[in-house]
Amino acid sequence: MTDLLTSAQMRAIEAAAMECGEATGAQMMERAGRGMVTAMRRTWPDLGRARAVVLCGPGNNGGDGYVIARRLGDLGWRVEVFGLGDPARLDGDAAMMRALWDGPVGALTDAGQGEAADVVVDALFGTGLSRRVGAEVLAAREAALARGGARARLVAVDCLSGLDADSGRMLAEDGVTVTGADLTVTFHAAKLGHHLARGPELSGRLEVASIGLDGRDCPEAAQLLDGPLLALGKAGAGHKYDSGHAVIVAGPAFRTGAARLAARGALRIGAGLVTLAAPKGALPECAAQTTAIMLAEAGTAKALSDLVQDTRLNALCVGPGLGVDRAAALVRAAAGPGRALVLDADALTAFAEAPGDLFAALEGCAGAVLTPHMGEFARVFPDLARDSTLSKVDMARAAASRAGAVVLLKGPDTVIAAPGGRAAVMSGGYGQGAPWLATAGSGDVLAGIITGLLARGGAPFEAAATGAFVHRAAARAFGPGLIAEDLPEMLPQVMRGLIAD
Repeated sequence: MTDLLTSAQMRAIEAAAMECGEATGAQMMERAGRGMVTAMRRTWPDLGRARAVVLCGPGNNGGDGYVIARRLGDLGWRVEVFGLGDPARLDGDAAMMRALWDGPVGALTDAGQGEAADVVVDALFGTGLSRRVGAEVLAAREAALARGGARARLVAVDCLSGLDADSGRMLAEDGVTVTGADLTVTFHAAKLGHHLARGPELSGRLEVASIGLDGRDCPEAAQLLDGPLLALGKAGAGHKYDSGHAVIVAGPAFRTGAARLAARGALRIGAGLVTLAAPKGALPECAAQTTAIMLAEAGTAKALSDLVQDTRLNALCVGPGLGVDRAAALVRAAAGPGRALVLDADALTAFAEAPGDLFAALEGCAGAVLTPHMGEFARVFPDLARDSTLSKVDMARAAASRAGAVVLLKGPDTVIAAPGGRAAVMSGGYGQGAPWLATAGSGDVLAGIITGLLARGGAPFEAAATGAFVHRAAARAFGPGLIAEDLPEMLPQVMRGLIAD
């Protein structure tokens, strides 16, 4: 996995490099400009000596823009530069780069005038932006693009101006037109905002360019989930109990479908045994729909508590299709020492009025994973969901700390966070998304997959992250037309490919 940095973490890395003499700000700025031009030429080799409009802001991002303008000019491009504010008031490294650009600098408001441009370079605001961008600034960028018509490409330096590099939200006034970049080149490492919320949509093609800080990382950074964290094969020819025994708690008759999907996911991912624990009236329905999955009667909290006294039952899933009225009591019965627990859907909603009771129930658990979508998250963690200053990673981390459990916050961008602060992001952009997962029952399969991985002995964070990754991989392997029932059946194919890799 690779680091995804916040803007503050990136600034700290740059400051540390400058403090120890590893690099100066001017050197990093020159390298950023060079990396930007290299990425542009690699992305569009057909451009040759084209026409560029470079929009420069009042800070270091603008300094990068002046380097880009100079380097493009050296390559024979026709370059126009437009600056926000008074270029004479620049200071530090940005002022130095402005002085090295020997061409004129027009007012930003004039960027829409003149010849058509093949490329518009957005070097207005970078990763440090924390306030809304004025409508007039974004209008100038739109006007520069309009000059070139359909042929104009928009290139963002570090991140599209107005995009919050930490959250992926757009910091623009309501109703303002925002055109996404065709290419974004960021420096040293991708930022969280490139992969969260609107980040993938607005960044276009994302490339990372070195600025001479290779080897410098940030232990607190979230990481990009780009593969499973657990081995998916089985070692040796052990007994089925060596791969654990997962229990999926089912709802009443005519509502067992969600639990059956979860059970199928747990079995396919490699749990040695899987049992559906259902009320007596639901057992015939479950029996008619399952074969390799075992059945047990557990219609009450007392019955479930008695069932899980068997210590071989080492991972439980509570929530899918359960019914809110029964869920709280069943969660308390399921939680206990020596057992891992996955809570989804109704098992979370049942504690909306008293989230503290949920957290108390989890205290004695061997390891717990909560798998809410944003609606369920808002019921259990309403203050975090309302806080517009938090990124999705911030929310998941805070929730994990409060609950004492791993939190997998679902969505097109999925975030997994552990109580100690470890976090991973599974991006929904850059050709890695699976929009077909937005279908009834897919989350139930995911809960079952994670339960199966826990039954096999996986630690909660690794099980949640691996489950999310193979779940999406199964959806991508199937493609359009996916329904939830297809997901468990795609797992063998996906796992064969991952094991072979």
